[in-house]
Amino acid sequence: MSLPYLGELAALATALCWSVSSLAFESSARSMGALALNLIRLVMALGIFMALGLVRSQTPLPMGVGAHGWLWLSISGLVGFTLGDLCLFHAFVRIGARLSMLVMALVPVLTTLGGFLLGEALGPWAWIGMLVVMAGVGWVILERQPTADGGRTRLDLPGLALGLGGAAGQAAGLLLSKYGMGQGDPFVSTQIRVLAGIGGFVVLFTLLGLWPRVRLAMGNRPALARAGLGSVFGPFLGVSLSLLAVKHAQAGVAATLMALVPVTIIPLAILVKKERVSARAVIGAGIAVAGAAILFL
Repeated sequence: MSLPYLGELAALATALCWSVSSLAFESSARSMGALALNLIRLVMALGIFMALGLVRSQTPLPMGVGAHGWLWLSISGLVGFTLGDLCLFHAFVRIGARLSMLVMALVPVLTTLGGFLLGEALGPWAWIGMLVVMAGVGWVILERQPTADGGRTRLDLPGLALGLGGAAGQAAGLLLSKYGMGQGDPFVSTQIRVLAGIGGFVVLFTLLGLWPRVRLAMGNRPALARAGLGSVFGPFLGVSLSLLAVKHAQAGVAATLMALVPVTIIPLAILVKKERVSARAVIGAGIAVAGAAILFL
């Protein structure tokens, strides 16, 4: 017996996982640098996948995937992890996790456009739900906080552009993953994506001579601990659940629910970072949650 709304529930769980991982990675990136963190957290995630493979199938390597799956999942890993997350982690450093994840709310729009190109169709309620979600998170993005000198904060355009690059990478990675995974195992598929992402960073670090940064980052134990926490909730649980979501739900609907990270991250930002969150941010979060509820219609 299949679980009702399995894809939608997996997408909501993904949002919670990414809220935790984004705060952990923001802290780590500020300490060890976004470039080194990208590679280190993927290696950590690969270790978790290999241990899971030994428990599930007595092999640490992804098995049971044909040439088609390896090709498209590898491309997905390069696009989503190497390119997309490289932009996102630099955005974490420039504009912080909360605003970065607000920019990532554009993922549903980009994913839906890509889904149309692949032949997916969405009903009117899905469109309405996505519009309501986008209205809620967009309203929060446009808020300007007062500064100590009586002015208002300005948008960091390069930081927002990096966030947009992360959103484009995630949207493309989702669609490529869905095409490459088919009816395959989400955890095995994610392991292939992680392997491809690591390969992309190895090439990048070798060409740019960035390995000294990695060695320096490995000596920062507090940052490594936070990177480990982010790796469990990000590349391992979060990404695997995202593939489970797109496997059992339409790509645009799954991406919209996963884009609730700007909402789910608010209470964590208050508790962990002691951020002051305005009433406008809370209202915008409520609007976004209402949009997610409409999607279930």
